[in-house]
Amino acid sequence: MISEDDVKYVAGLSRIYLQDHEVGSLQKDLEKIIGYVEKLQKLDVTDIEPTSHALPLTNVFRDDEIKPSLDRTETMKIAVDQRDGAFKVPKVIE
Repeated sequence: MISEDDVKYVAGLSRIYLQDHEVGSLQKDLEKIIGYVEKLQKLDVTDIEPTSHALPLTNVFRDDEIKPSLDRTETMKIAVDQRDGAFKVPKVIE
């Protein structure tokens, strides 16, 4: 059984402020959750492979292809400000 002190302790670890009238409600909820977990522990999962995702993962990224890039001289023509062949932008981090 979960005590009110247990609920307050978990709330403190979670950085959640609970009012006194909320502790009792959460105590009951946590007991239900733990009861459900106890039911799950009784299941036979010996033939079940562990999974980290419900669906198989596949790589959705395309292969890298070398393509011609923009001409630096043409690109620098639209720069508002530049230094040493690169765009100069205002400092955003102090």
